[in-house]
Amino acid sequence: MNATIGYGLVLGALVCAAFGAVVGLTSGLRQTDAGSQWVRRAVWGFFACMVGSNLVMVYALVTDDFSIKYVAQVGSRATPLLFKIVALWSALEGSILFWGAIMGCFLLAFALVHKNEHKRYMSLALGTMLAVGVFFAFLIAGPANPWHTLAQVPADGPGPNPLLQNHILMVIHPPMLYLGYVGMTVPFGIAVAGLLRGEIGDAWMAPLRRWILIPWMFLSVGIILGSWWAYAVLGWGGYWAWDPVENASFLPWLTATAFMHSTMVQERKQMLKLWTMSLALASFILTILGTFMTRSGIFNSVHSFTQSDIGPTFLVFIAVLLVISIGLIATRGHLLVPQGQINSLMSRETSILVNNLVFVAITFTVLLGTVYPLVAEAVGRGRVSVGEPYFNKMAVPGGIAVLFLMGVGPMLPWGTPNKDTVRRQFIIPAVTGLVVVAVCYAAGMRGFYPLLTFGLAGFATFITLRELVAPIRVRMSERKEGLVTAVVQSASKARRRFGGYVVHLGIIVIFVAVAASSAYVKHTSSTLRIGESMTLGGYQLKYLGTNEGQEPHRAFVAARVEVTTPSGKVEEYQPRMNYYERSTDPIGTPAVRESPKEDLYISLMAFSERGTTASLNVWVFPLVGWIWYSIPILVLGSLISLWPSRRRVAVGASTPASSEAAPVAGSDMNRGAA
Repeated sequence: MNATIGYGLVLGALVCAAFGAVVGLTSGLRQTDAGSQWVRRAVWGFFACMVGSNLVMVYALVTDDFSIKYVAQVGSRATPLLFKIVALWSALEGSILFWGAIMGCFLLAFALVHKNEHKRYMSLALGTMLAVGVFFAFLIAGPANPWHTLAQVPADGPGPNPLLQNHILMVIHPPMLYLGYVGMTVPFGIAVAGLLRGEIGDAWMAPLRRWILIPWMFLSVGIILGSWWAYAVLGWGGYWAWDPVENASFLPWLTATAFMHSTMVQERKQMLKLWTMSLALASFILTILGTFMTRSGIFNSVHSFTQSDIGPTFLVFIAVLLVISIGLIATRGHLLVPQGQINSLMSRETSILVNNLVFVAITFTVLLGTVYPLVAEAVGRGRVSVGEPYFNKMAVPGGIAVLFLMGVGPMLPWGTPNKDTVRRQFIIPAVTGLVVVAVCYAAGMRGFYPLLTFGLAGFATFITLRELVAPIRVRMSERKEGLVTAVVQSASKARRRFGGYVVHLGIIVIFVAVAASSAYVKHTSSTLRIGESMTLGGYQLKYLGTNEGQEPHRAFVAARVEVTTPSGKVEEYQPRMNYYERSTDPIGTPAVRESPKEDLYISLMAFSERGTTASLNVWVFPLVGWIWYSIPILVLGSLISLWPSRRRVAVGASTPASSEAAPVAGSDMNRGAA
């Protein structure tokens, strides 16, 4: 019964999406509002069917309905309730089903938020989004159908992939990435609608910016949580390895970030309209490419799913998207005529353009290194490996350039600058950066790239804080407001500006944490007998023996390690090996002593049968925790930028493109940074 209901709901979603796509695109191209209500009804139907099908699958997983093939593959009576629910996205078919539910939520949210706005565009935008929904509903109904049934029902199942139930982060990390990936459908639909009409008014740019910032925020959180999961679970002493699936999530993040900066130039100087639309289209296509890379099984990665038959279907969809996007840009791009021009190389618009070019260069570099092995093998050159040295060599200079531009951009004015004023504003931040380098060098830190990163971080931080504090000081001085009032008012009057600078601070924190933890990491490994010790970075580690235990869904063996910190404090940690029924190899769980200064990371590699000896891998990572600590900063900045203004301007069908007025929030970035 569950399978029949679940599959029927998927077919219902397919019908709703197909109907809404045809009606939306047809009425939009004819520039009539006759079908708008039917398109919204189709969105409601798609949402209800997709969410309903997911709820049925969750019920089947929780109640151990092993007559459904997917439940038999990932379910288990011994699996804790939380991980039974997580099993929804633990394998290929369920993850695509979950994708459909998130898409339904995004489409419904967009339709409701802009119910009375942008009528000239809405049918086209929703029709495009529903056309994407057709593809995923077809995928769920066909090649990735999770509702197949079994003639012989097993008594139990193996449970989810052990890696997915070995840490609580897997409850959060995949949904965050899915929200980032799926959310890019909305700006894609908006961009296609704008190109089909051949006009991008200010009022249409405002929702485009907002709806790309939402998935950007989720994608940022998902990427960082993924690196934290790799660090906390895999036991290899790292958090980013330029794995193909890691790269797949990074690529759309790069183009979406470039897009958000490009919109500033578009709205302030009426330039880069076509470039901005191209970045929006590219961000969505790269999310589909990333989905293909994760779910086709063509890459060997701990992040990817097993071999599947959906690869060819995805390739066809990617090809269709490329043809449509390139065709729209070629045939409609000339209608997006720029109305301004760059008058000075020392202007903010120039710095943003250079920033965009750097982001695109990094994107191309990472994409090339990721797909080249596949292309080489396809043309008969055998297996080729592109590893971490290539990515570091190509991407690190680009990252340094981005960090430098994060400081330079906000300091430069729009248009033609006063060179003396720019020079004066540059002196103190530059001196701050040099002082930071000198202090780091005096503290014993060496290495060109890490010291350059710290210096540029000091430079960019000074400018960012100056831009944040300046309006607060003005309000406190001229209006005699208190500090809290001045901060709240400054943020509310220029939300995107204020939120953008907060995000910049979070990105700077990540740069510093990555540079410190990569350049100054300490590592050792040793096999110890009970009572023997090893030292690293001022820590003394003494092996005390092993503990064994049994949990409902796994057994474990843990090494007891007594740690004496540099301050003399004695603590005990227990790195583990977990044993799952469906896994022939144990899954390690390192023990991590976390602090703002550094992490002590202990990984159990092997142990003797009686626990008399254990092999330990130990690292000390300076500042690594600040990568995860940046999440609240990024989310806070994004939410400030997204927070709606009190006044909204509804744009009707009769409003001419040239006179479309943006919502108040849409003008905030005119005075600041993304």
